[in-house]
Amino acid sequence: MERLCSGTLDAKVLRERALAELRRAVPFDAHVWTLTDPVTRIGTSPLADIPGLSWPDLPALILARYMRWTNLLVGAGPVVWRRTDDVDVLTAVFADRFGCWAWLDLWRTSTSPFTSNERDLVASVIPFLTTALRSAQARTFTTPLPPPSGGPAVLVLSADLQVQVGTPAAREALQRLNPPDDPAVVEQAIPAAAYNLAAALVAAENGVPIGPPWSRVHLGAGRWVTLRAARTAPDSDIAVTIEESTPAERLEVFALAHALTPREREILAELTTGADSRHLAERFVLSEHTVNDHVKAILAKTGASTRPTLLARVAGTG
Repeated sequence: MERLCSGTLDAKVLRERALAELRRAVPFDAHVWTLTDPVTRIGTSPLADIPGLSWPDLPALILARYMRWTNLLVGAGPVVWRRTDDVDVLTAVFADRFGCWAWLDLWRTSTSPFTSNERDLVASVIPFLTTALRSAQARTFTTPLPPPSGGPAVLVLSADLQVQVGTPAAREALQRLNPPDDPAVVEQAIPAAAYNLAAALVAAENGVPIGPPWSRVHLGAGRWVTLRAARTAPDSDIAVTIEESTPAERLEVFALAHALTPREREILAELTTGADSRHLAERFVLSEHTVNDHVKAILAKTGASTRPTLLARVAGTG
């Protein structure tokens, strides 16, 4: 697993191969492994295989998961819990001091519950997978942005999270976030990212706050979008909007994914405004030599050769 995590796989392929390795030592009947916004902790890009689950039941399943989220974040290691249908679930959260990057649920029938040794084995690979997943997100900033799709992207869900209506731009974006197994069958595209947001909103309304009901997600080819959920009226439908992430929203994920220190993040934010080393030295009461050392560290961590290259990657322009 350590060797697998040391490569440059994208997040989807990394999770697929890691699951194959895990299954050899920790057998499971179903799984859900979703990336998360590092700050809000809300799921964005799920990788799931739950045999026998019908699509209409998916929103309720996701909602039930979010109602447990706060408790599952307590403690550093995996948690084993039992669903109401007598299925054991081993949950692992992949988080470090830079943010929360993913969570994983492994399901197994209760006739063969997870053992403490299996839980310890999963715990042993969490640090490697956390770093690898964070690094995979960092690599999404290396390619230019494609032109954005036209039209507003809005999806409306009912109170029980069933899709009521959606604009073409929203359906296109959600399909790219969770593409169907067969591209010819459009109905297979499940708006899981929208379900996760709506479920987080409902959970917060019921006293189980996960994070604010918005999340940033890589849509492909260097493009990041921000999804937000809000009630259209009290106890009414839920609207999910999808917009291009703002420069500030991109900057935060970029900095966290590249493991920048708080000081390096402050300096990077100032660099995006056009500030030079002299201005930065005055702003932070540092010598220009110290400022330049911080900039060199930022360039090294992000793999950018120059300041213009760095800023272009943050902005998604090259």
